[in-house]
Amino acid sequence: MKILHINAGLENGGGLYHIIQLLKEARVKNAPFTLLTLAEGPVSQAAREAGIKTETFSKSSRYQLSILKDLKNYINEGQYDIVHTHGARANLFLSMIHRQISAKWVVTVHSDPLKDFESHGAIGKVFTKLNCHSLKKADGVLAVTDRFKNQLIKDIKLNPQKVSTIYNGISFTQKPLSKIEHEGFNIVNVARLVPIKGHKLLLQAIKNANIPNLKLHLVGDGPLEDELKQYVSEHQLSNQVEFHGYLKQSQINQLYQITDLAVLTSYSESFPLVMLEASDANVALLMTKVGDYQVMIPNQEQGFVADVGSVEMIISQLKKAYQMYLNQTLPAIAQRERDYLSTNFSIENQFNSIMKIYHQILEGCKNDL
Repeated sequence: MKILHINAGLENGGGLYHIIQLLKEARVKNAPFTLLTLAEGPVSQAAREAGIKTETFSKSSRYQLSILKDLKNYINEGQYDIVHTHGARANLFLSMIHRQISAKWVVTVHSDPLKDFESHGAIGKVFTKLNCHSLKKADGVLAVTDRFKNQLIKDIKLNPQKVSTIYNGISFTQKPLSKIEHEGFNIVNVARLVPIKGHKLLLQAIKNANIPNLKLHLVGDGPLEDELKQYVSEHQLSNQVEFHGYLKQSQINQLYQITDLAVLTSYSESFPLVMLEASDANVALLMTKVGDYQVMIPNQEQGFVADVGSVEMIISQLKKAYQMYLNQTLPAIAQRERDYLSTNFSIENQFNSIMKIYHQILEGCKNDL
């Protein structure tokens, strides 16, 4: 069974990490996976650095339709059994040629397709409709949370028999990096600086929580950077907030060594890999009730949750975590959560689940003959 994964190639967040980790696991398993990106960029660079077999198409325009013929020929001549797309652009192109290829088509929905383009105005509405229409044509759709699965079935009207939930996973380390002694209560937020990530909520909570010696480390770049920096300056938070910009995973791991709490105050998420990564480093977690949050943090003995958009509840949970930090009981919360997540959400589990779906789709095709 030959598998081709396709992505636009410009991801630099969770989508990139998902693709690279999955294909790295496939390489470990000697599975015949190939990655095709539609442009040079962060994905192809990360894939090659990871030793993943990678090809790249290059056109002057991101949506230049002359690429369709090249894509069709590449898939058919490569005799791929499954083509697996990630992202709206790859989904659109496959929807336009799926009847002309012999391979079966699988899509992973990494984020809410109804919100992916909501900040792009009228053109965003067009892209949303195109992406949702594309999803209906796929032979199989993998949702990264049950909430997304139910949304795809209810709101976008996908065939329930074609939609499966496959939770994200990571390669947990056998032994986390050791903690480094540090002053104060350090919290970290790893997220693109975009509205949906709720950075303003977190900054408002920190301003009003009045927690002494609290230091927030913001990791990520994005269009809101200047606005957030201005907010920090205007509200006298400069001594409590540090902007790191985009960091490589190795740099983030070093930051985790001096971190007590990882916080995600998003308005919408899938199954956030950054929370798995933080937990792998034995960092306690606080997140808003997005995605399948109750699967990631099943009880209060394993982490902290707050209502979406609630500054008051974020403050309450920050204070609760801070009190446990003072009592030196926060590391126990982090350890329980790591034990749970490493057992249930490893990249090996994710890979095996996806391979099972591939086989089911191909077997279903044989049974239809």
